Amino acid sequence: MDYILYFILTIGILVTIHEFGHFAAARLSGMRTDVFSIGFGKRICGWNKVQGFTWGKLPEDVDLQGHTDYRLAILPLGGYVKVAGMVDESFDTEFADKPPQPWEFRAKSTPKKVFVLIAGVLMNLLLTIAIFWGINYFQGKQVIQTTEIGVIPDSTSVYNLGFRSHDKILQVNKAAVTNWDDVMQDLVMANTEKVTVEVLRNGKTVTLSIPTQVIRNLSQKGMFLPIGNTLPAINAVMDNSPAEDAGLKDGDIFLSINNEPVKTVDDVIRIVSSHKDKTIPITVLREKDTLTFKVTPSLEGMIGVALANAYTGKITYKKYGAWESFVKSLKDIENYTVLTYEMFAKVISGKIAFGSAFGGPVKIAKFAVKSAEGGWVTFLYFLAALSLSLAIINIIPFPGLDGGHLVIVLIEGAIKRELPIKAKMLIQNIGFVLLLIAMAYIIYSDLISM
Repeated sequence: MDYILYFILTIGILVTIHEFGHFAAARLSGMRTDVFSIGFGKRICGWNKVQGFTWGKLPEDVDLQGHTDYRLAILPLGGYVKVAGMVDESFDTEFADKPPQPWEFRAKSTPKKVFVLIAGVLMNLLLTIAIFWGINYFQGKQVIQTTEIGVIPDSTSVYNLGFRSHDKILQVNKAAVTNWDDVMQDLVMANTEKVTVEVLRNGKTVTLSIPTQVIRNLSQKGMFLPIGNTLPAINAVMDNSPAEDAGLKDGDIFLSINNEPVKTVDDVIRIVSSHKDKTIPITVLREKDTLTFKVTPSLEGMIGVALANAYTGKITYKKYGAWESFVKSLKDIENYTVLTYEMFAKVISGKIAFGSAFGGPVKIAKFAVKSAEGGWVTFLYFLAALSLSLAIINIIPFPGLDGGHLVIVLIEGAIKRELPIKAKMLIQNIGFVLLLIAMAYIIYSDLISM
């Protein structure tokens, strides 16, 4: 139920914001908007000035007299605004054999058409900027004050790049780094083919030269540098598990198990699995309190928790002024956009599988729930990133997307005449079918990866 609720909340906010952009731009440009729909397909319910609130499909003979029908539709995978005189997701072509009317999309100038088409993307960008700015200004930024690397097993890709456990990173591309954010930012966003990393190892300085693309690939897979100064912690407690029965909670940091100090996730697994069906003491740090619980691992040697590493070193919070927060939000958007288009390029070139690069409703719901569990700031970050992704994808010049409509409008503006309605319908139908196929494949990939 949490997955469904957070998916509806997330998609509802993003779609409403996006479609409101088209709606407001159309109205400001003197165009009629027949439908404002959240969702595709059959009308569930809606409201308009002529009929008020009604359930189900509108009668075919109803005359909205130029008013908008605000509705919810059965497929919660997006939405649309039906602008009079425009070939869009509604596939309505009743106007095709009639002369253009002053209130129709096709009767307006090219700049007004462009304004309507890009307004949805602009609203998503504004939402992203507003969220990033608000968090930067009111919340500030958590800065992890270490450049020390954590434990790196010798079987990992990071080890093969030359990093070793407890290396302290001093410089990236000859620029000094003083915290973990500096480290990750300079490594992932480096604009050179190779990144030069200077580390302190056993009292000696070692220089590494690493291909930038390799770093980005590992970072996108969540497999890059582990941070130092960490202890094993509980990321999630399973329902009806020995850990839940004993009173352990999400966020608890392990200090010792069976009176043996633990430093790594492997320590936790080793000790717990060696005490199957035996009650053992587990000491954890919960916020500022040290607590001890009696836990009995299952016959399989598990206590029912998902493990993670929790940073236990020094943390500071950096505050930003109003203008600095705004500039930083634009920089965040720039970085995210660059990485997104680089990912698109890898998908096209076959370096990344299509299903692993894009997420559908299932993946969105999972991330929405996970981010909400991390607090409202984490959820807002997720919402902002998804809003930016929606803007980036929608502006791609592909049939059925805003970018595809934009290309047609620009072509019509250049040749100073409207393309045949049948041609535009064909383009729209092809794009819609391809998008449905892509969505079906993404949902399938989501389900098999659960």
